[in-house]
Amino acid sequence: MRKLLLFSFFLWATIGVGQTLTNPLLPAGADPWSIHKDGFYYYTHTTGRNLTLWKTRSLAELKTAEKKVVWTPPATGPYSKEIWAPELHFIGGKWYLIFAADDGHNRNHRLWVLENEAADPLQGSWTMKGQIKTPDDKWAIDGSVFEYKGQLYLVWSGWEGDENGEQDIYLCRMENPWTATGKRVKISSPTYAWEIDGKIPKPGPDDKPVVLVNEGPQPLQKGNRLFVIFSASGCWTDSYALGMLSIDGDKDLMEARNWTKQSQPVFKAVNVTGTHAAGHNSFFKSPDGTEDWILYHANSEPGQGCGTNRSPRAQKFTWTTDGMPQFGQPLSTNVAIPIPK
Repeated sequence: MRKLLLFSFFLWATIGVGQTLTNPLLPAGADPWSIHKDGFYYYTHTTGRNLTLWKTRSLAELKTAEKKVVWTPPATGPYSKEIWAPELHFIGGKWYLIFAADDGHNRNHRLWVLENEAADPLQGSWTMKGQIKTPDDKWAIDGSVFEYKGQLYLVWSGWEGDENGEQDIYLCRMENPWTATGKRVKISSPTYAWEIDGKIPKPGPDDKPVVLVNEGPQPLQKGNRLFVIFSASGCWTDSYALGMLSIDGDKDLMEARNWTKQSQPVFKAVNVTGTHAAGHNSFFKSPDGTEDWILYHANSEPGQGCGTNRSPRAQKFTWTTDGMPQFGQPLSTNVAIPIPK
């Protein structure tokens, strides 16, 4: 009995009952993503130059977590530059890293997939499975794979044609984590005032002076309803915010008319100390599975744009009685938050 009590006290002390965290979770890191498996959180974000994974019992402890560069791109080739928005998924007993990359020219950005059969994604070897050739094979970034009612889907941000100017949210079915199938359907375009702040101070060779943006789509399921939370307006503006699409589970996901977009942003930093341009989110559960958390990036000062100043933040969110997510407002960096249970 004494040993059991001592062990219980050790667990209590280890998980940090009563402890709090303050954002950011790391000094820098855009497009944060995490997945929980076998008692560990595996975390990643955009480094731009490689794919790095963190491993920890609690995302509140990211700053001291084990981390490892698991893949470095070749010096040249179609996936050698601008490594963006990696996501780690466990599908069919294997690990997959999905990310966007190009050959140094933004117009050639596409989605790519690596596979690893090891039980721990920080171990084993990562094998290039190839490009996810989305239907029509147009510019594509921010891909996320999810299963819904037994069918695998891909959701991403893409161009309708071959020229920049607008990023839309697309959806298609998948045969496996590296093979898209069928048609693509556009489920969101930037149309509301809060989605169309996109004036670029210094346009690149592939950019128009103004680019309208819907990007970073993330699926979220609750009961018989599916949500896609996405980022809107240019990440180079302080208008960057999260919007929400939803669909009832008995409707066909591949019919654009079945999706409903909220007319206002669902998560936006307005006059928040140390938190500006909050967006590009993902989701995770607390270790005990009872809490829902949103993971996102933000800048500490206004006007910092899309560079390395963006850092990962986390906070708990709740649900309304009718099953809608209630994210609240991005929190200030001086707010102490009870760590996930």
